[in-house]
Amino acid sequence: MLDLAERMFLIKPSPTIAVTDKANRLKSEGKEVCILAAGEPDFDTPDHIKKAAIQAINEGKTKYTAVNGTRELKEAIIDKLKRDSCLKYALDQICVGTGAKQVLFNLLMATINSGDEVIIPAPYWVSYVDMVSIFGGLPVVVECKRNFKLTPELLRSKITGKAKWLILNSPNNPAGVVYTYDELKDIAQVLLEYPHVNVITDDIYEHIIYDEEFFTIAQVEPKLYDRVFVVNGVSKAYAMTGWRIGYVAGRSNVVKAISTLQSQSTSNPNSIAQAAAVEALNGDHGFLKGRTEIFKNRRDFVVERLNSAPGLSASTPQGAFYLFVSCEGLLGKSTKSGRVISNDLDFAEYLLEDYLVAVVPGVAFGLKNFVRISYAASQEQLEIGCSSIVKACEALN
Repeated sequence: MLDLAERMFLIKPSPTIAVTDKANRLKSEGKEVCILAAGEPDFDTPDHIKKAAIQAINEGKTKYTAVNGTRELKEAIIDKLKRDSCLKYALDQICVGTGAKQVLFNLLMATINSGDEVIIPAPYWVSYVDMVSIFGGLPVVVECKRNFKLTPELLRSKITGKAKWLILNSPNNPAGVVYTYDELKDIAQVLLEYPHVNVITDDIYEHIIYDEEFFTIAQVEPKLYDRVFVVNGVSKAYAMTGWRIGYVAGRSNVVKAISTLQSQSTSNPNSIAQAAAVEALNGDHGFLKGRTEIFKNRRDFVVERLNSAPGLSASTPQGAFYLFVSCEGLLGKSTKSGRVISNDLDFAEYLLEDYLVAVVPGVAFGLKNFVRISYAASQEQLEIGCSSIVKACEALN
C-alpha cells in the first residue's frame, strides 16, 4: 500500500463540486434535478472572444508561451488595472496562471511558512482555508455575522505578530456583499498600523455588481500598494470558466517566485485561452450591462420568493450571483419521514433527496445554518427551484 502524504489529510474535496457531482449522479439516474449550486455564469462566452481564439488557432499560436503569460496578455492586464482601478504595474509585476485559483494557490505556496497566520473573513470562498492549511499556515477565521462584512474592530482583534495575510473578497462569494470605498478605507487604516500584514484581494466578481461601485483596497489606500496582491481573471465576467485564465498583480519579487513555481508545475497557461483573454480585456464590454441586468432581475426574484418561505431569511446581495440564505428558522423541525433538521447540512440534504434541488451548505463557507443558492441559472430553473424550496419549507413541522 502506498501511504498518502500527511498534508492530504489537511484538505478536503471542494464542497461545491461534491454537491454538483451528487446532483449529476441523480440526473444520470433519470431524475430531474434543479442545480442551484453552480459557481459559473450560465451565459456563453461572447462571440468576439471566441473568434479571437479561433483566429489564434488559425495563426498557429499553439506553442509554448512564456511561463508567466504572453507579453500581449500581461500588457492587457496592466491596461485593465490602470483603466478600471487607477493602479499602475510593470510587466514583471504580473503573472498569468491557469485560473485565479491556481494563481492564489501559488501565491500562498510562495509566501507561507509553517505557523504563519492568514486572516480570512467568513463567509469565505471554500478553497481559502484548505489552501492555507496545506502549506502549514494557520487560517484565522473571522465570523462576520453582521452584514457578512469584516469591520475594523474585528480585524484588529485578530491581528497577532504571526499574521502574514488578510484575504478580502469583494464582491463576495457566497454572500454577494460589496465593500464600499469608506469600508475599505477604514480597514486600510487598521492595516497601516500593522506593516507585517499583507493583503490578497480576490476581485474575480468585479464586473458583476448591482447597487454599489467597485473598489479594490490598493486603489482606496495607495500607501498599501506594495503590500497588496490583486488576484483576478476572466472566468466570471466573461463567462470563461472553462478557459482557465487568471492573474496576479503585485510586488515583483513575489510575482517572480510565483512564476518559478509555475515553471516547475504547469508551465504556461493555455496559449489559445490567453489570446482569447486579451480580447476579453481589450475588446467590447457592452454585453456586461445586459448580463448584469439579467442577474439583477434574477436576484430580485429569488430574494422575494425565498423570503416567502417559512423559516428562511435572505438579504439582498450587491454583487456576484449568489444568495447566502439563513435556515436558522427551520432548525428543530422534522420532515414527513421524521428526520430532524438540525443544521444546514441536514437542510441541504433534505432539499436534494426529497425535492431534487441542489444547494451548498453554509458550513462549507465558514458560517453554519446558511445555504448558498446560485442564481446563475435560467429563469425557468430558478422558478422550479424556488417553488420546490418553498414547498420543502412548508412541509416541515
